[in-house]
Amino acid sequence: MSVKYNLGKIINHWSEQAVKHGQSPAASWSDTMVIEMEIREILKHLQDGDRVLDVGCANGYSTLQFATKRKIDIRGLDVVQEMIGQARLRLENLKQAPIGNVEFEVGDITALHEPDGAYDKVIVIRVIINLGNWRNQMKGLRECARVLKPGGTLLLSEATMQGWQQLNKFRNEWGLSDIPMPPFNLYMDQDRVVNALSDDLQVVEIRNFASTYYVSTRVLKPLLTKACGATIDVANPDMEWNRWFAQLPAWGDYGIQKLFVFKKPKR
Repeated sequence: MSVKYNLGKIINHWSEQAVKHGQSPAASWSDTMVIEMEIREILKHLQDGDRVLDVGCANGYSTLQFATKRKIDIRGLDVVQEMIGQARLRLENLKQAPIGNVEFEVGDITALHEPDGAYDKVIVIRVIINLGNWRNQMKGLRECARVLKPGGTLLLSEATMQGWQQLNKFRNEWGLSDIPMPPFNLYMDQDRVVNALSDDLQVVEIRNFASTYYVSTRVLKPLLTKACGATIDVANPDMEWNRWFAQLPAWGDYGIQKLFVFKKPKR
């Protein structure tokens, strides 16, 4: 497993993605079907009147989905200036006006310039996996806990080591090779994170919301393609196959991407 731990290189990678993809959701991830599933899951936990911090908001695609469906005050932060530039453009050009207030600023999850206990909800989407090492991951998560109100909720959607290993185990049984971890990512060890945060945050739920989708697109799809001798691009996330399976309920524990719901105790 080759992981680049240099944060400068990781930031450069995402700067390039912001320039390449502009306001497309592909700026943060090519599998836009999972992004839509993720948005639906997170929306279940947002209520009108919430004050929300979206840390690592990328180009604001998900942030503005939240803001047009809930009457919330939401502040999107990202360490990549090019992402924030695209987010502001997206907000300016939005056809459906946000119900609440939205703002975007450059910000670093490991050193948030936000007051203690300021937010009802903190959203973190695929940020922890981009911090290079365990120390930075915990620093970022503790900052998120710090800015939450007592009784507030951290909504953490991240790729996990456990989901990745389980999916590859399934693939191996059918003669498929391991899916490699991207070199700019360090997937989150979910057990280690839950244990390390137990003094600050209590896990309420871990939603393996994409398990069915991962099995269908990372196991069944390549097997069927091989069996039929088809010449399709198995990695293409915009196929009807992907869209159909993205509508199905989640079964099993094969999703790499999971939603963690943490609560900050009222003391």
